[in-house]
Amino acid sequence: MTKRVIGNRCTISPSATVGHPYDGWELPARIGDDSTVRSGTIIYADVEAGDSFKTGHNVLVREHTSFGDGVLVGTNVVIDGHTLIGDNASLQTGVYIPTNTTLGDRVFIGPGAVLTNDPYPIREEVELVGPTLEDDVSIGGNVTILPDVTVGERSFVAAAAVVTSDIPPDSLAIGAPAEVRPLPDRFGGGNQLG
Repeated sequence: MTKRVIGNRCTISPSATVGHPYDGWELPARIGDDSTVRSGTIIYADVEAGDSFKTGHNVLVREHTSFGDGVLVGTNVVIDGHTLIGDNASLQTGVYIPTNTTLGDRVFIGPGAVLTNDPYPIREEVELVGPTLEDDVSIGGNVTILPDVTVGERSFVAAAAVVTSDIPPDSLAIGAPAEVRPLPDRFGGGNQLG
């Protein structure tokens, strides 16, 4: 069985790995048309990326991750698998996405942001549930988002915020722990990605 299916007009660096096998893999990695996978990137089998998918260098995408069309995954991003990422999402340099995370369409995540999925790391046996970022969410650089948190549509999380609870749609979250404020008019509407 093949470990990868590559679309038309794609550029895959010779030092990138697309379709890295793992115990129990079932389906090949699929990369859509007009995509670019840069050097040092490792994409596991059982990953599906839509058209116009682009990575920076040294990206890791684990199994059972699904990307929509037009997704940008920046340099040194780690996506630990079992994750859904919508159309036209943009993950900047050094972002960490844990298993069981969902990102909507046109989500922007700034450099160095960390999402988490374990409320009691190695202290208790719990179900790992990552955050949900709904459509048109913007996350600033160096933000931390705790497990099982939902950030509502069109919300904006300011740089270095620590998000410990759900953020309603159309809100601004700022500080550590993040406080919810009204979204300034100039930030209204959706993200201009894609």
